[in-house]
Amino acid sequence: MIYVLAFFLPPLALLIEGKIFSAIFNLILIVLVIVLSLLTLFTFAFLLLIPSLHAIIVIAQARRRREHEELVEAARSGRMRIDR
Repeated sequence: MIYVLAFFLPPLALLIEGKIFSAIFNLILIVLVIVLSLLTLFTFAFLLLIPSLHAIIVIAQARRRREHEELVEAARSGRMRIDR
């Protein structure tokens, strides 16, 4: 669900994930793309995909990092059984 939100409202999705600086950067990207599109009579409107892709990548990386940290913590605390 967060990925759908990231596609349609990238800064909001990044704020929900707690990525404040990425949300600000994403908002700046959106403004730049809209200004560029307006100046070129919507020739570059497809560039609106860039902020959405940025948000999706940042959210995926954050979730992967969280999962990795949980796995490392479980291994350190001995809650994880390693079969060989």
